[in-house]
Amino acid sequence: MDSFFCITGAAGSLGKAMAVECAFRGWSLFLTDICEEGLDVFASGLRAAYGVRVETYTCDMTDASSRDSLFAYMEERGFRFFGLINVAGIDYEGPFLEKRREQVRAVLRLNIEGTLEMTHAVLSRRDANRTFRLITVGSLASFYPMPRKATYAASKRFLLDFFTALREEMRGVGTVTILCPAGMPTTAECVRKIGSQGLMGQITTCDVSAVAVRTIAAAMKGRCVYIPGYVNRLLRLAGALVPRLVLAWAVGWRWKAAARREIQREGRDASPSLT
Repeated sequence: MDSFFCITGAAGSLGKAMAVECAFRGWSLFLTDICEEGLDVFASGLRAAYGVRVETYTCDMTDASSRDSLFAYMEERGFRFFGLINVAGIDYEGPFLEKRREQVRAVLRLNIEGTLEMTHAVLSRRDANRTFRLITVGSLASFYPMPRKATYAASKRFLLDFFTALREEMRGVGTVTILCPAGMPTTAECVRKIGSQGLMGQITTCDVSAVAVRTIAAAMKGRCVYIPGYVNRLLRLAGALVPRLVLAWAVGWRWKAAARREIQREGRDASPSLT
């Protein structure tokens, strides 16, 4: 029976790019996402374009019962896996006290709880005859304390530390790679946020398809952490030399400035035009 490469968040821009690269390599895929229609259409396209086997299952990764149904489906069908890419994640940007508790829970349930449970379930059904490749989408934010993105950045720091530790446990079984990108134009909202950051947003942003190709290549080489973009790697090195309190201040200042530019832009867009 085929063994599969599993991808969560597969109907989003980065998930699709990862799936296309895996299909190009001829790998059978098991795709999951909360968006059923988008997932099925995408899976059909992959089958037609690359001739690979693609299985799908719709799952709300923030919901424990939905995850349990997914895991039961894997068990019932007897699926085996030789890889996993944890793409699914969420963020609600803005001051912590302005977030609803439901939003805070969603970040923790998806970024941490859902990611760990998915990893445990897939690893428990790994194909023992193949080297297992595990990729988790972290963030450049995992290296910094980030005002206005405090919960998100902390959740990604958790993933960075957890999967670095898991990498040691998996020696001889497979490899673990943590992708730590800066901004990527994955949604209209992301594009708007990147634009509000001015020049810094432009020079730190990376193309989604290129990130997918290079991340999977890095995983096949067994790299632990992959940070796309020379500027982002320099920022990571520079940040390691600066005290964390100073980093928090600097990041907070940058995000406040970006928020002001965004408000100004929205004001201009809302202004009536004169002809």
